[in-house]
Amino acid sequence: MLNKIKETAEFIKGIIKETPDFAIVLGSGLGALKNEVEPIHTLEYSEIPNFPQTTVVGHGGKLIYGNLEGKKVLMMSGRFHYYEGHDIKTVVFPFRVFHALGIKNLIVSNASGGVNKDFRVADVMIIRDHINMMPEHPLRGKNIDEFGPRFVDMSEPYSRKMIEIAEKVATEKGIKVHQGVYVALQGPTFETPAEYGLVKAIGGDAVGMSTVPEVIVAKHQGMDCFGISIITDLGGPDIAFTVSHDEVLQAAEKAMPNVISIVKGVVKNY
Repeated sequence: MLNKIKETAEFIKGIIKETPDFAIVLGSGLGALKNEVEPIHTLEYSEIPNFPQTTVVGHGGKLIYGNLEGKKVLMMSGRFHYYEGHDIKTVVFPFRVFHALGIKNLIVSNASGGVNKDFRVADVMIIRDHINMMPEHPLRGKNIDEFGPRFVDMSEPYSRKMIEIAEKVATEKGIKVHQGVYVALQGPTFETPAEYGLVKAIGGDAVGMSTVPEVIVAKHQGMDCFGISIITDLGGPDIAFTVSHDEVLQAAEKAMPNVISIVKGVVKNY
């Protein structure tokens, strides 16, 4: 795996030539954010040595390098999920590559189900903290010391400074945002009413099927992270609304302008 990471990083370095200021990951239905980047190079995942392939509707399959708000960014249009059948090392492979490229800052976005009574569909939640309930841990196994320590400090999984910037941007632009705790489950089923209730009972505000393994690996490597969720559905023991992936994408599209404004503000001011 280490050799593959180095090989992939060297391939990308040979094309982009510079060290990006940020890596940005686009979640379900958040692909419009890529249109905000002034592209310099675009690579199909299929062109990149050792890179996995995405299989989910709403996730592109491109790595986009370019300018955003005066900064150089490397954007993943489409991520990889454990539920697709990848092992967890494959899911987080791109984030190992980001570290090998010298990238210090990570922004992750996702679509999630809300369990907080104050949330509404298409609301935006800044991730303050997370709870990992995935069945496999991305740091399980032999530690690679050149990436990071065996035991990782997770007292600040999401950068307080980036959260402050995001809140300021939202206030200035009149965007309603929440802060909350994101819970990661395996998927691919949407949660049952009882499972939504469990998420709420353990302290979660929203639940999804990604993000947490990525942030764990980023923190292992000493990266600063910012996470943002679009609340695309609501659930709980007393709520039994049907939900489909199409509805998730529609809600994400509705909230997209707000997400774009916040992410651009974080990139510009951090």
